[in-house]
Amino acid sequence: MHTPRLLRTSGTVLAVAGLMLSACTTGGSTHSAAASSPAGSLGGPPPSGAPADSYGNLRSYYEQRLSWRECKDMPGMQCATMRVPLDYAHPSAATDLKLAVTRKRAEDGGKRLGTLLVNPGGPGGSAIDYLQYAAFGYPTAVTSRYDMAAIDPRGVARSEPVECLSDSQMDAFAATDVTPDDGAEVNALVAADKKFADGCEQRSAKLLKHVSTVESARDMDVFRALVGDRKLNYVGKSYGTFLGATYAELFPDKSGRLVLDGAVDPSISALDASRGQASGFETAFNAFAADCITHRDCPLGTKSTADAGHRLDALLKQLDGKPMNTGSSRKLTEALGTTGVIAAMYDESMWPTLSTALTKANKGDGSGLLTLSDTYYERNDRGHYDNLMFANAAVNCLDLPPALSGPQAAEQSVAAFTAESPHFGKNLAWSSLICTYWTVPPSGKPHRIEATGADPILVVGTIRDPATPYAWAKSLAGQLDSGVLLTYDGDGHTAYARGSNCIDSAVNRYLLEGTPPADGKTC
Repeated sequence: MHTPRLLRTSGTVLAVAGLMLSACTTGGSTHSAAASSPAGSLGGPPPSGAPADSYGNLRSYYEQRLSWRECKDMPGMQCATMRVPLDYAHPSAATDLKLAVTRKRAEDGGKRLGTLLVNPGGPGGSAIDYLQYAAFGYPTAVTSRYDMAAIDPRGVARSEPVECLSDSQMDAFAATDVTPDDGAEVNALVAADKKFADGCEQRSAKLLKHVSTVESARDMDVFRALVGDRKLNYVGKSYGTFLGATYAELFPDKSGRLVLDGAVDPSISALDASRGQASGFETAFNAFAADCITHRDCPLGTKSTADAGHRLDALLKQLDGKPMNTGSSRKLTEALGTTGVIAAMYDESMWPTLSTALTKANKGDGSGLLTLSDTYYERNDRGHYDNLMFANAAVNCLDLPPALSGPQAAEQSVAAFTAESPHFGKNLAWSSLICTYWTVPPSGKPHRIEATGADPILVVGTIRDPATPYAWAKSLAGQLDSGVLLTYDGDGHTAYARGSNCIDSAVNRYLLEGTPPADGKTC
């Protein structure tokens, strides 16, 4: 979540991992969402009981008309463009942003509950790309009753994307050694991070001060009004849980049925979050290794999980000394190899793919791990990168103060990181430097989110989640005044719509009836 290298929390490894996001419920909400306006019509009265001019200088945004049309490249979907202010404190038509919004209308119009907004996380993941899964892959009981909808957040994908580096520059950045062994390697890493930050400033200066989670949450409220819903109904995964919790903090009286799956803890620092993720990836790797060694063809041996870890360490050390051929002009570096391993930790369905990639690597072929790494970074087979990692850094570096003050602090943090994660700790410690060199000061800081007055909010946590540790879900549920914790005793990143009938049933009931499960329920 806190660097563009390894710590993003997102469901956007979908192309390689299938689907990696989920949700859950508790408490007891009885409100009924108001029906949305039909395609192409104006939606959005002022807040209940408020005078007609209560939106003040934002009224033109809340009362704009969305011109829905059939999406050219997404059959069955409707697309539109939503206008929002670049700066909510100083709105001006001259600087307005245009955000891409998409929806799939409810199949059961007679029993329609309103709109269900979804976000896969990141930050930087395309919600519209994710909607193409959610609209058809979420349980039919839900998709038949809600208009399924998504907004690509400001700075992301189709919504005026942040840009930072060319494709060739991004290749070099992703391959940069993040386990420096000497001063020269430290200097090279710092130079790469500075070049990344400077590139964002040069290419996206207009946006960099205005891609915070708070601003994206305010954009969500504009959308809620435009589709005619009294309250926002929402499923957010990973970083999307922070976005949803932030919405509830800003608009508790407009918060409806919110599912926060794979929760982020808003009360901890960027450094603590990075260490927590290191621990999560270690837990996930140990689960992978424990499974792998039960198979005769395990590329990490069949002796023990500890031995499997030592073999992985040896492979990564080998790559550090001599990058591996991949059958292309690009070599597999230690950084790319580590990213490939971590990419497969997001979903246990990717474990066989990782085993195959490691088997190839044992034979001197790094192509499998490179493919996994490329998928993580959203690099396609033509060598082009989507803007995921650029938006990821831009949002994270604005939301929180930097994790580290410089190389000396990074070096000092290695011991704590490796205590949490012997296999990935050093890499993740040094990866936390990027915001140190950011050109825009942070506008946010760690804080508890209580959202007093909101309807029950369902927080879902997976016990062996690699990217958003289970402790974060417990913390967020405890902070929220109306938080209800639903636990999945399983592996992978997030839980809803990923195969657990118990989780899906609990979340579905909450979304359809407003009735959350008992607080603390475990599936």
